[in-house]
Parts: sequence; structure tokens; C-alpha cells
Amino acid sequence: MDSNSMKLQFTPRRSTNLLSSKTPNSKDSKSTLFFYSSIAISLALFSYIFLVSKPSSSNASQKTSKFRIVIDGGSTGTRIHVFEYTIDGKAPIFEFGEKGLATMKVSPGLSAYAAEPEKAGTSILEQLEFAKKRVGREFWGSTEIRLMATAGLRMLDLGVQEQILESCRRVLRVSGFRFKNEWAEVITGSDEGVYAWVVANYALGALGKDPQETTGIIELGGASAQVTFVSPDPVPFEFSRRLIIGNVSYNLYSHSLLHFGQNVALQSLHQSLVSGDIKFDSGAPQKQILIDPCSPKGYKPNFQTLNLHLDSSNEKIEQLSMLHARGNFSECRSAALALLQKGKDLCSYQHCSVGSTFVPKLQGKFLATENFFYTSKRFCEEDWSNLKRKYQSFDEDALVHYCFSSAYIVALLHDGFGIPMEDARIKITNQVENVPLDWALGAFILQSTTSLKIEQSSWISTFISDGSSTLLSLVVISILLMFVAWLISKLWKPQLKTIYDLENGRYIFEMVFEVIS
Repeated sequence: MDSNSMKLQFTPRRSTNLLSSKTPNSKDSKSTLFFYSSIAISLALFSYIFLVSKPSSSNASQKTSKFRIVIDGGSTGTRIHVFEYTIDGKAPIFEFGEKGLATMKVSPGLSAYAAEPEKAGTSILEQLEFAKKRVGREFWGSTEIRLMATAGLRMLDLGVQEQILESCRRVLRVSGFRFKNEWAEVITGSDEGVYAWVVANYALGALGKDPQETTGIIELGGASAQVTFVSPDPVPFEFSRRLIIGNVSYNLYSHSLLHFGQNVALQSLHQSLVSGDIKFDSGAPQKQILIDPCSPKGYKPNFQTLNLHLDSSNEKIEQLSMLHARGNFSECRSAALALLQKGKDLCSYQHCSVGSTFVPKLQGKFLATENFFYTSKRFCEEDWSNLKRKYQSFDEDALVHYCFSSAYIVALLHDGFGIPMEDARIKITNQVENVPLDWALGAFILQSTTSLKIEQSSWISTFISDGSSTLLSLVVISILLMFVAWLISKLWKPQLKTIYDLENGRYIFEMVFEVIS
């Protein structure tokens, strides 16, 4: 007998035959009973989970209405999007018409509260009331609300960003909607570009299909511009994003050109004109006149409307007052190109299309969205008084910027990205059929699809996430019982041996417990 066994000898009260000596002892019986009882309890618990807790197939096939809210904290304003959609079996069904999507915008954007960040939260109160009117009270607690801020906040110091977000979180936590602190964030420019790409290809019916059949997106915002597309060429790691839709993997180039959005670029132009970094011949050498080729003739600028980041010295104000509007598309385009080429000497890649940023050759089809849609060359050549009369319904601050916008777009697409003029691959639009090409819709599509996959991947995790502590406890106890029973069966193996004692003429029973080392 090996060293890991121990022997226990005893003499029974009454001698029995060989058959009776093999009767299992009470400890063996209890161990066996405990083992099978544990298995029975475990099976009962799991049967309960499968048969009672698991949603029935009939329920799964029913259509269920859901809501989701995304707040887009942009540079020029804050938009709230209230989405209503249905779950039909396993697939979410989106409707971006009047019933499925409601949007409200307030101005200014969250970045305008940089000096008083604690007031940022009050700016979204009106939008929350708007959302509550669209979402039934019974759905409030299950409706996720997320705040996703973009380039306006990305341009601020991290400390100011966090103060603005925390002010909004305090309001969102008591909104009645489902909210977590991490759902109020500043998203990266790359994320913004990916979301815009998702909604564009969803609207075109290309999402989940051949990557080469997808359409790239160029989005011109107020503070940044995003470029996202499937590039067949190798892309540096910092510009590469991999997205999996269904069974299809997309390798995307995605980057945000911060400070190259339409409004910030115009501010940069005005600063360059005042500082003398960009100059145009005034034709009057006897007097210093600063030419502004991107404002319509006859327009009188002022310090407030130009929104310059300048000090308030008398010299600067005097220079500003000398700006002379001379709407000229060609000169404005040249000025815009000079802005786009700033920093090119710092380019560390083989090719930089805009500043020091790497952008691969644009291949395939593209949609140009947002501010691309609202511009036209004619706004440069006409006198300001005529423009105001012809476009009385237009906001004057927007109208005066259209000259720069049209020239900036040509400089960005043609001079920067190298896209030929009138290229049929580029379509400028803000909507495909009834789907607005807004990045927030792309974020909603990805979030809704991802959350549904998580729910379906493990229905047990759904119960746990819903706070079913009782069910979780039962599962844990069941597992522990099975483990203990298995351990006992492995460690203790009682065996009965019958030995005939020749000297005393009697049977001796030897019980051997083999301890597994």
C-alpha cells in the first residue's frame, strides 16, 4: 500500500459472511447522496433559468419600441437628437423621418461657457424638456441619454472641458433619463469622422457590404473638418481605424483637421490680415489699407463680428478699422490656401495635404456634408447691399461668411486634397433620401446595434445587469455545490477489504481511505 493511504482496522460486533462484509458503509453512502443531491439541485436551478427566466421565442419576435437621446455639443451650438426605433426579433429598425427623429438646436455652443463653465448645464435644460415631450414618461428610465461634445470643446484646456462636462452631468443625472457620468464626454475627431461615415453608408445602403463599394465622407464643421474613407493604401497607425459591421471588416483612414473648420479658419484669416501675415495690394501706396478679399464689397466689419483673439490695444483696434472689404473669389481662394498650407514645413510624412497632416490620396466616391452645402461663389462678387436685399431671410452673420466659405471649400477640396474641379465622384449634400447626414445619427446606429448584440450574446448577463441578485446567488451556490461534491469524490475514495485472520480464525474488515496527493 502506498504512503498516501492510511489503514483503519476494526472488528465488527457480529461476524458476517463475505457478502455482508461488502455492504457500503454510512460515510460512503452520505458522500454519494451528497454528490447526487448537489447535481440534482444544480440541474433544477439551471432548468429554472432556462425555462422560466429566458425570454420566450414568441416574446423575442414581438416588436418593441425604444428611445435613445444623443446631445451633440458642437462649436456653433448644441443639438439634441431624440430617436425612436423598434426591435423586431434580433434587428433594430431605424426610422429617421418625422416620427423617428426629433431635433432641437440652441446657441451658443458649450465652448462659449469657457469663462463660466458652471453655467453650461443650464443651457441644455430647454432641450431636456423638449426630449421629455417626445419620450413617454414610462420610457424615461430606460432611455439612454449621452452628451458627445466635439471640436469646440476639444480646443479648450482639459480642465475647462471637464468643468463644462461636469456642469452638464449634474443636470443629466436628475433628468429622469438613464445616464452614466462617462456618457458625457468629448469625443475624438476620429470618432466623429467614423460616425459620419457610418450614417452616410447606412443611408446609401452600403453598410455591411463590400468595403470597396462604400462612400467616403468629408465633413466641414465650424471648428474642424473630418475626412474618413476606406483607403486601399497603407495608412499610418495614428490615422487608421478598424470597424466591423456584421461579418465585414473596414480599414478606415479617419482624421479630424482641428482649427480647419469653416468658422475657425475665417477667424484665422482675419487674424492673419490684421497681423500682416497675409497681404493683398490695396492700390493705394500712400495709405496703409488692409484688404479683406473674403467679405462682400460695401461690408463694414467690426471687432465684435470678427470675433478675433486679439488684445484690445488702440493699435490693434485701429488696424481692424482699416480692413477694407473687397469681395474677390480668386484672392479669397488664395488666402484660404495660404491658411491650409501653414505648418507644411513641419510635415513628417511623405505627403501632407493640409498643414502637417497626412491625408492619403482620395479614392472612390465621396460625400461632402454640413457647411459644404450652404456656400456659393456668387456671394463674393456682389455688393453687400444687394446681397442683403436679395436674401432678406438669411441671417446676416451667415450671409457675410458665404464668400469665404465658397472659396475655402474650393481651396480645401481642389488645392488641398487634389480633387479635380467638377469631379463627378464628389457629391455635396446634407441628406440622402430621408436620412440627414449628421454624425450623431451614426453614433446612434453604432450604439444601438452594439447594445443589442450585447443583450443577445448572453441573456444571463442581462439578468445580472438588471440587478437580479437572487438569481446570481442561486447560480453561484449551484456551482459551489457541484465543485464541493466533485472535490469530495476525488479526494476520498473509501474501499472495503476483507482479510481472514488465520491465527484467530476470524474475518477482519480493513477500510482504506485513499487520499489523492
